[in-house]
Amino acid sequence: MDTPGRFRKRTLGCLAAAALAATAIGVVPPAVAAPGDPAVVTTDKGAVRGTVHGGLRSFQGIPYAAPPGRWTSPEPTAPWSGVRDATRPGPACAQPVGLPIGVPSEAEDCLYLNVTTPGRKGDDLPVIVWIHGGSMMFGTGDMYGPDRLAANAVVVSMNYRLGVMAFLTHPSLDGGSAYGSGSLALEDQQAALRWVRANIARFGGDADNVTIMGQSGGGYAVCDHLASPMSAGLFDRAIIQSAPCATGGARTRAEAEADSAGVIKAVGCDDAADVAACLRSSETTVADLLAAYGPWGEPRPVSGTPLLPLSPAEAFRTGRFHRVPVLVGVNHDEENGRYAGLELNSGGTPIPAEGYEPAVREEYGTDADAILAHYPLSGHDNSAGLALSTIGTDRNWATPTYDTAKLLSRWTRTYMFEFAEEQTPWYVGYGEPSFPWRAQHMAELAYLFDMDLFVPRTRQQDRLADRMIGGWTRFAEDGDPNGGGDGGWQRFTERRPHVQSLTSGRWQSTEFIRDHQYAFWSSLS
Repeated sequence: MDTPGRFRKRTLGCLAAAALAATAIGVVPPAVAAPGDPAVVTTDKGAVRGTVHGGLRSFQGIPYAAPPGRWTSPEPTAPWSGVRDATRPGPACAQPVGLPIGVPSEAEDCLYLNVTTPGRKGDDLPVIVWIHGGSMMFGTGDMYGPDRLAANAVVVSMNYRLGVMAFLTHPSLDGGSAYGSGSLALEDQQAALRWVRANIARFGGDADNVTIMGQSGGGYAVCDHLASPMSAGLFDRAIIQSAPCATGGARTRAEAEADSAGVIKAVGCDDAADVAACLRSSETTVADLLAAYGPWGEPRPVSGTPLLPLSPAEAFRTGRFHRVPVLVGVNHDEENGRYAGLELNSGGTPIPAEGYEPAVREEYGTDADAILAHYPLSGHDNSAGLALSTIGTDRNWATPTYDTAKLLSRWTRTYMFEFAEEQTPWYVGYGEPSFPWRAQHMAELAYLFDMDLFVPRTRQQDRLADRMIGGWTRFAEDGDPNGGGDGGWQRFTERRPHVQSLTSGRWQSTEFIRDHQYAFWSSLS
């Protein structure tokens, strides 16, 4: 889970570590596929055998690049003979123990993707490429079950290098990439998108109708692709969820090097005659690197390079980005998960009412008096956790997401949503916080994907899931989310800033500016 500032450090990472690492894929000995076998598809590198189930075909663990060298750009994978097994996901990219969405791993050979497609062939269906979240530190593509989303679209997910293995930045490592060190996650994703353009028609997808979609860290990656010249021609639409790119998505070279310096020192390579050789040595293990970097980083690609000349915010401000249709949105109660995590952490308790003012003063400094006057505790059921969540959501999420939509809408067709359902699935195996979690960070994912992370949806929640998936797939089809009885979703423009509220009730425009105190926060910026 990715958030501005310290959100992710305190959020559901406080709850527990998650799933076991995925098993490695293999290659079936050379075989001859039966003619017309729907479970076999021949890619540009060789044939793969997946599974057929429930009217869908699933292919997992397909290599989109060769096993990468440490801190080097992805390279094409070698062809293979016979039929490669594609029934299991590839290994999770190296990541530490930390969040529930993490899959602890030390694997460096991890550049694999998954394709789920309707069982029928030759339909030229819209393609949705899912870029998973997790602060660009955690997660895998396969943990997001795509079957419902894939009813009318071809869905692709990927693993890409994360954390220290993607973002370590040092002059000695610059030769590993044509763009310099510090942005390999973005390069990996571009390699996966090139694979999609070259191969997705073989799976029933329209290679000329590709939507990139990401949430949180993956949403920031979508913003990076919009701004990267090297992503030109690789996608046709974009969906950004819970990633306010007006305030994030990239960092400077100086910030990246400062973030990396402590890691390089901790593993004993700072005084080496050849820093790169030391870092790439087998004596410097992935476990060492993960431990040195820790679980609380907030890495982003480096701007000011040929890969990412401008930060997304500057690219959107000046119009120097890929002007494809964009669907962008935020959850109504993003930070409720952060304070829920504080309560549910081992030894944690609800924040007492008398702790509210000190917490605001510690977090917001010179703005604290104005914030306390604007957000009285009495207006939030005297719950310090709920009041602090509301402040953080309005400041860190709602305001910059609205600004992101404004910037985009000046140049391209833009739709904005707010996921505002109140009765959302909670996390499996955890107690409930003292205040409602509602539409907290990640809550909308329980409606777009099947995820073991959440308790099962109710029938009413299934109906909302169907409506949301319909809007997402319609947008992937032609850049307009309207239809299916949920009309009235107008484009967002500065003159008419329509924000569609997505709930189990009637979908309609929300009073976003008023609800999230936009004028107040804009006056403080």
